[in-house]
Amino acid sequence: MLALVVVIVVLLVGGAVAAVVAQARHTGEDVARARALSVAETFSRSPGLLTALRSPDPSARLEPVTRETQRDARVDYIVVTNTQGIRYTHPDPGYIGKRVSGPLYPATAGRSFTDMVPGHTLKSPSIRAAVPVFDARGRVVAVVNAGVTVADTSATVNRQLPPILGGGAGALAASVGGVTVVSRRLRRQTHGLGPAEITRMYEHHDAVLHAVREGVLIVARDGRLLLANDEARRLLNLPADAQRRPVAELGLGGPLTRLLTEGRVATDEVHRSADRFLAVNQQPTRVGGRTVGTVVTLRDTTELRTLAGAATEARERLKLLYDASVSVGTTLDLPRTAEELAQAALPRFADLVTVDLFESMAHGEEPPLTKDGLRRMATAAANGQRPLYETGRLVRYSTGSPQSRSLTHGQSSLVPDLSVDPGRRFREPAHGRWVVDQGIRSLITVPLRARGTVLGVTSFYRQTGRAPYDAEDLSIAEELVGHAAVCVDNARRYAREHATAVSLQRSLLPGDLPEQNAVRAACRYVPARSGVGGDWFDVIPLSGARVALVVGDVVGHGLHAAATMGRLRTAVLNFSALDLAPDELLTHLDELVIRLDQEEGRRGREPEPGAAGGADDAGTGFMGATCLYAIYDPVSRYCALARAGHPAPAVVRPDGGVAFPEVPGGPPLGLGGFPFETYGMRLAEDSDIVLFTDGLLGNPEHDIGAGLERLRQALAGPAPAARTGPAGRWGPAASTEPTGRTEPTGPGAVPARPAEPTETAARSPVRSPEETCDAVLEALLPVGPNRPEDDVALLVARTRALDAEHVVVREVSDDPVVVARVRADVTGTLSSWGLESVTFTTELIASELITNAIRYATAPIHLRLIRNDTVLICEVSDGSSTSPHLRRSTMSDEGGRGLFLVAQLAQSWGTRYTARGKTIWAEQPLAPAQSAEPVAFAGLAAFPDLADLVTDAAEPTEPTEPTEPTEWTGQPGPAGPDAPGPS
Repeated sequence: MLALVVVIVVLLVGGAVAAVVAQARHTGEDVARARALSVAETFSRSPGLLTALRSPDPSARLEPVTRETQRDARVDYIVVTNTQGIRYTHPDPGYIGKRVSGPLYPATAGRSFTDMVPGHTLKSPSIRAAVPVFDARGRVVAVVNAGVTVADTSATVNRQLPPILGGGAGALAASVGGVTVVSRRLRRQTHGLGPAEITRMYEHHDAVLHAVREGVLIVARDGRLLLANDEARRLLNLPADAQRRPVAELGLGGPLTRLLTEGRVATDEVHRSADRFLAVNQQPTRVGGRTVGTVVTLRDTTELRTLAGAATEARERLKLLYDASVSVGTTLDLPRTAEELAQAALPRFADLVTVDLFESMAHGEEPPLTKDGLRRMATAAANGQRPLYETGRLVRYSTGSPQSRSLTHGQSSLVPDLSVDPGRRFREPAHGRWVVDQGIRSLITVPLRARGTVLGVTSFYRQTGRAPYDAEDLSIAEELVGHAAVCVDNARRYAREHATAVSLQRSLLPGDLPEQNAVRAACRYVPARSGVGGDWFDVIPLSGARVALVVGDVVGHGLHAAATMGRLRTAVLNFSALDLAPDELLTHLDELVIRLDQEEGRRGREPEPGAAGGADDAGTGFMGATCLYAIYDPVSRYCALARAGHPAPAVVRPDGGVAFPEVPGGPPLGLGGFPFETYGMRLAEDSDIVLFTDGLLGNPEHDIGAGLERLRQALAGPAPAARTGPAGRWGPAASTEPTGRTEPTGPGAVPARPAEPTETAARSPVRSPEETCDAVLEALLPVGPNRPEDDVALLVARTRALDAEHVVVREVSDDPVVVARVRADVTGTLSSWGLESVTFTTELIASELITNAIRYATAPIHLRLIRNDTVLICEVSDGSSTSPHLRRSTMSDEGGRGLFLVAQLAQSWGTRYTARGKTIWAEQPLAPAQSAEPVAFAGLAAFPDLADLVTDAAEPTEPTEPTEPTEWTGQPGPAGPDAPGPS
């Protein structure tokens, strides 16, 4: 062994020496190349070289210099040649003037190089470096060759061999010495034992093996028993000749025999052998990576079985309580919590469980003082048993029954055996028969108690065939129901708070949408899974037959968000009454939100007087809100929008195409300092404007882009059916054209004219707004327990249009004479519309408004009449920004009664400001077409004479011939959204 190690070390050292020699030789050549190149480059740049080359005898001048440089630089030669290779210098003067044998390119091209040249003129081949010599103009005029012979390089390497060989010899000696030392140390560690000593040690180990109190078996790979100690023979009752016999012939039993013959790994597996329970461990034995058998240990665990059974039962009870703590109370839904309690006890603890709560609990109220009015909230059966009372029915227990005693005294009741006179125990024959029919054997009733109040009772039943309930089971049932009672009470309190919040929110949201003729609207509100939120929507009728569409979202959930939503909705209603542009309205709303936020901040810092807590107990700070506000004018079919941090709406064209207008996105409300921008677009009639909150797109499984795409698909729906009609009425499919700016308003403003009426085919959506809402919610929102985390508000408005038959516009000069002509024109227009019943009042209103405009305002002055199915609107616009005010006139005043008269005759009236002035409008209700009765004006009750005039005017009379109209267009036309103007 030692000799083999020495040989290996010698080979390793020899290889290392050879590698070192080769490396030294290679290194010597590299050093020679570098030295030759350095000498040649230095010599080529010497100051007198070019002068010597231009002299008549370059060799005479260069030869001494090259010899001296060759000696000092320790190179074997320095040869200077011209570009044709003729030598100027050489160590052997006989070669001067002759051509060199080796190549000079690429030195002649101006690039240095090194190579190996044969030894034609020297004693051996050499390593040459050739460097070009440049004149002042950069031309190559000569080449300097410097070299070192290979013989010199080898001599250098040979001088290094003795140290290298000496080092190798030293390494060899050290290695042999190390092997010797290791061999001696290994012998010391085995204490110098020879074969005989090791044999004796094995015998001693065998004696110990048979003396231990744990069975040990060694089984061969072929299933033969090789070794069994005394304890193994005792535990397994092995025969005396068991060794060397197959394990299958020893009668150890099927499971244990299979384990020993298969040879698989086993850890503390319990197997039965005769009347003993043995814990068996088995591990394979391997020699050279090959399995040759297994080693098995046996331990008697019979005495531990009884303790293990008790521990298992305790563990099962603890696991039951743990599982119940995890599974009961997962939600704040009262029926669901009761169902979880009933299911938690099946089938490990009970075969049938019923949960009964007082009737008031289902509504979140406190339990009644009188223990009556129970309702079955949940039942659960392991084997299909039918309870006496189904879930949802009222339950009544007779006095003296276990349930009644638990409810009355608030204590648990244990009945181990119900088979003895069950009718007497329940004081009710039907209940007793049910116990017998269902095979019920044992019962535990536990009251549901929380905060010292009994909420109901839980009954656990076991059937015949299972062990009856005992005191241990009663304690388990009490712990189980005690945890569930807290969850039930939390669910009850949450139901009460949730009902209060929902009631508040529903009172703050709009009920039925108001009547108006601009759009046909449908809306949906879906509350969040976690409770009420701050989403809201509104449809607000405006003057001039217009309508405002609003959708907003307050950040957060709960009562605070709902209350803030109500404040913002009220503010939007009030601001819309001022007829503000969308961007101006959002600016005012933003300022309001900032003030609300400041108030909440002060409220959070200042605790209420008498409050126990400090600032931490104060109200929740306001977090901000988003809003989208749109105004649609059915006369011009123009829609102006502005948004504050809210998703842009979707527009569904009559042909079914869906677009998302690029409405400029303003910041959320409450930031302040940022302007809002109004975006305008003209819509075809029967277009759908879809406004929604971000909860509609907030599905956690999709991003916003995916949500918008799903919304687009849901809105596209089926292909709409074609409808033929005048394009001015139904609008061409391509008439939804965003303008990106606010429609010009004010007196004299001329909006973009709609397309001229022509007969063409257009499309109309098949689905109604109501159906569109249902389709969108079905496509985007999950149902059931997976409802969205955020609440959702959805508003779908289908646009209508008032064509030229419903709008008349006239420009009025500032001459008072024209008032009479305007009255005549109004009479003619109303007669053509079949509205003779309101002719007198309309003449009076128009006359008063135009007279005021002529007297107190500036030109231009316009009159616009708009009619729809329910109202007649009279608007007068002028170029003045002064607003008239209604005042009470005294008996001596000559004026001041015009607006009072208008207010009494009109259903409503008001003023809205435009960029070029103002518009005063008045609305009158229209009676149904089939009724010939005039419309009654309650405001004229104080003026009986005037009321008689109105009634008399409603009677059919011969129409008066109007004077020749001046500046009358003769054709009704559309007007701008804020002020009338000629088309």
